[in-house]
Formats: sequence, structure tokens, C-alpha cells
Amino acid sequence: MDRDRIVGFGLLIGSLAIIIVYAYLVFFTEKIWEFVIKLTGFAAVAGFFGLLAWIGYVLATTPPPKPIEEIEKEIEEELKKLEQEIKHENQATGEEESREK
Repeated sequence: MDRDRIVGFGLLIGSLAIIIVYAYLVFFTEKIWEFVIKLTGFAAVAGFFGLLAWIGYVLATTPPPKPIEEIEKEIEEELKKLEQEIKHENQATGEEESREK
């Protein structure tokens, strides 16, 4: 069996076990269920706002992309350089051909 399938089955079995234990703690215990519900609510809220905080941090610290105009100018400059190089190569090969004749 390959590693991915083993990990997949492990996640499946682990998740089902956690669901069963969670259901037991919430519905069939008298003193623990309230704490489990509070812990679940806190984890959900903390996870959501933690993710939101991380997204905000990434947005605040990532430099903005270059404007399209600047990228277009760079591309045009590169194209001009390539055209000049091709022209010089053609001139050089043309001179060689005229020498051979």
C-alpha cells in the first residue's frame, strides 16, 4: 500500500474516532458536556479569527505588485534589445556571406 492511502485511512479512522468520542462527551456525560461545548465554541471562534488575523498580516506585510505600465515598459525595453541583437547578428552574417561571394 502506498503512503498516501495509509495516511488517508489514518485520517478516516482518526476522524471517526474523534466524532464518536465527541458525541459521547456531549450527549452522554453529565459534568463534562458543558465544558466540551464551550471548548468547541472557543476553538471555532479562535480558529476563524486566527485565520483572519493571518490573512490580515500577510496583506499588510506583502509588498504591492509592480504597476502594469512599469511591466509593459520593461517588456518593451527587452524587445528592443532583442531586436537590436538580431539586427547586429543579421548584419554580421550578411557581411560574412558577402565576403564568401
